[in-house]
This record gives sequence, C-alpha cells and structure tokens, in this order.
Amino acid sequence: PTLLDLLAKEDRQVIAIGKIADIYAHQGISQEIKGDGNDDLFTKTIDAMQTAKNGSLVFTNFVDFDSKYGHRRDVTGYAKALEEFDKRLPELENSLQDGDLIIIAADHGCDPTMPGTDHTREHIPVLAFGPNVKSKFIGRRDSFADVGQSIAEYLTIEPLLHGVSFL
Repeated sequence: PTLLDLLAKEDRQVIAIGKIADIYAHQGISQEIKGDGNDDLFTKTIDAMQTAKNGSLVFTNFVDFDSKYGHRRDVTGYAKALEEFDKRLPELENSLQDGDLIIIAADHGCDPTMPGTDHTREHIPVLAFGPNVKSKFIGRRDSFADVGQSIAEYLTIEPLLHGVSFL
C-alpha cells in the first residue's frame, strides 16, 4: 500500500493536483484538480490548502519543470519557471496554518543542461518547512521513500514499509 492508500484507509483527504492522480492510477485519491501550467497549479494548491481538512494531503505535480523545460532542455525556460515559482513561495508560506507541513521535492532529475531528452541522474532536492517544523540539515538520503515515511509520521498514520523519516 502507498501513503495515499493508508491515508484513504484513515478517511483522510488526498487532494491530487495536476497529474498526481494519473501517476498513482487514481488510487487513494479523494479529489482531483487539474491545472494548466505551474502558475495555475500553484494557485490551485494554495486554494486547496485553504479548504482541506486537518490531516489531509494536498499533493501537486508541477509538470512544466519536467515536460516543458527539462525534457526539452530549455535552460532559459527552466530558469524562468524557477524564478516564477520562487516569487510565489512567500504567498505559500503566508497561507500556512499551524500544523501545516510543506515538502518540495523532485521525483527525479531532469537537468536541462544535460544532453538527450531522458531523465538525468543527479540527486534531487528535498525541502521541508512549516510553522512547527524545526530547521535542520537532513543529509543525503538513501531513498526517496523517506519523503513518504516523513509524511506518514507527520500525519500520525501507520508507518510505511519503506523509508526513514527525516522529521
């Protein structure tokens, strides 16, 4: 079972924004919200966070970084998309309520400066923050499963089969 399955079992909301529901074969999803472009997805994420019940997971895939800029090796477009995303982070941070946790991570490397159109193999960034999250260095992780395990721990559901929480 995935984190999404365990949340559904606990009757928690899993709000899938962008192509998340497609990625997870619509399994463990309570609500699907589609969007067009990173800016629209960002707005829909903040809107969903404002209406989600406590203990919910709002899960967004900002697909433009991958398909529009990364795979097409559009360095300028990728840089501009990062700048636009960064400009909206204060809005996201200001929308947080006590107990909220934000995790920003990539699902794989997609360095637009590398040759070819495939995924690249660099390590991915993982940033976690929120009103009650203490800042600390989490080090290099052995598995991407650590992100899911950290969310499971934070939302106080049963541990996943894989991963080590970094919280």
